[in-house]
Amino acid sequence: MDSAYQERRGEIEHYFDRTAAEAWKRLTSDAPVSRIRATVRAGRDRMRDLLLSWLPADLNGKRLLDAGCGTGALAVEAARRGARVLAIDVAPTLIQIARERIPQDLAPGEIDFRAGDMLDPALGAFDHVVAMDSLIHYRPREVLSVLCGLAARTSGSIVFTFAPKTGPLTLMHVVGRLFPRGNRAPAIEPVGEDTLKALILAEPSLANWQVGRCERIVSGFYTSQALELIRK
Repeated sequence: MDSAYQERRGEIEHYFDRTAAEAWKRLTSDAPVSRIRATVRAGRDRMRDLLLSWLPADLNGKRLLDAGCGTGALAVEAARRGARVLAIDVAPTLIQIARERIPQDLAPGEIDFRAGDMLDPALGAFDHVVAMDSLIHYRPREVLSVLCGLAARTSGSIVFTFAPKTGPLTLMHVVGRLFPRGNRAPAIEPVGEDTLKALILAEPSLANWQVGRCERIVSGFYTSQALELIRK
């Protein structure tokens, strides 16, 4: 991947591993949160359910990559369907939280939680890939590059989310750049749906893939759009 991807990946790792780790731990638990964060939690729950609904109900014998797994909620549900899950995130702190939260009804080893890069070829091949809100910090062509890297090792489907280009999200993006760099979260990069689809359809390395379902989830301060890619 190019230097822009690596630089942004480093920013995301630093933010979620240090600055936001405790807040993310609380947001992804049952602990009380503010009204604003409650809307984000509810939106993320709805998005997770949506992405899981786009995967086969029976995942026995299938290998699944949870790319940007955070604290592991989606990985747990996929494992309960029978998938062999490799769940990876750039933030070691979040991976440690995910390991601590593995339910007792899952046998040891059903989920392989790792800190690292979702594009590492050493991770091997997969039947399905899920990338929930892990590409929202990348520009359209960076998103395309990530999809190409994942598609090269995926035989079934890729379901992922991006930040749709809406008025409120674009305004948040502009305002966020006014804060001192040290106080910023990694910027969310709004992406136009038509722009992203056009890039995918024009990419030669994705010629064997087709665009499937597309659905937006809006919940207060949470806005994210899911897109499905299916190997032909």
